[in-house]
Amino acid sequence: MELRQLEYFIAVCEEMHFTRAAEKIGISQPTLSQQIGALEDELNTPLFDRIGKKIAITEAGLILLEQSKQILRNLQNVKDSILDLQHIRRGALSVGTLPSDLDYRISRLLIDYYHDYPNIHLRVVSSVNIEELVLANEVDIGICNMSFIDDRLVHIPLCQEKYMLVVSEHHPLSERDYIHLEELRHIDTVMYPMGFIGRELIERCCRSRGFQLKTIMETTSVLSLINIVKANIGATIQPLQLIQSMKESTLRCIPFKEDAPTRELVIIYRKDRFLSKAAQAFISRLADHFSAL
Repeated sequence: MELRQLEYFIAVCEEMHFTRAAEKIGISQPTLSQQIGALEDELNTPLFDRIGKKIAITEAGLILLEQSKQILRNLQNVKDSILDLQHIRRGALSVGTLPSDLDYRISRLLIDYYHDYPNIHLRVVSSVNIEELVLANEVDIGICNMSFIDDRLVHIPLCQEKYMLVVSEHHPLSERDYIHLEELRHIDTVMYPMGFIGRELIERCCRSRGFQLKTIMETTSVLSLINIVKANIGATIQPLQLIQSMKESTLRCIPFKEDAPTRELVIIYRKDRFLSKAAQAFISRLADHFSAL
């Protein structure tokens, strides 16, 4: 059994079509079929059921697929470890982060990191599905809201942040010292769409009290959201530290009197993934960065 054969096998599993898989990996379809056939002969069991022009993975194939991916991950970890040992200040690092935090809270960190590690190619991906990116190995580490525990991930707490009602200085509530969660049922709000973790968190708090937010506008951009609120079109509910980082003097943050919604920011990465020195340095800088905010 060769690593090349395992790579071919994974390609067929991903495409579920021999011709497309052959095109993807750059070999002929007969050669690919021959290699998969040799693998089946060695294991003495079929890996795919051939049903006309379609194929379906067998139970033995599912076992091989899981183990093949693990073998290739382990091999990549070995290569990464050796490369990291040889080139401590070289390499690449990919980071996933929430759009709002990237726009207003992470930029300074990226600049400082570059000055200290100019030979590290840093790629930052903005997304609301950070866990999925990390699990799919599309990014090395992620910065996200703590939403659930996944045994495949390491979770490193960064900070806890309370949400507050954010309004324009001209809003009728701008002079209030605090607000009750129950009052949200009567306040026009501008929010991220459903599916965003922060929005879901706020909605859960409201549902526990028997109502939903009275949302008059939705946007996926924190910049447009804040500009709408600054124009005194509704209010929004956001983490205090995020709003403070924007340094918008015309905004007012009003705390909740009781049971303020709270988000926990965490760093995540796969347990089975090698964590390079570049990644370790970034995580250390990230923790210091947030503790200083």
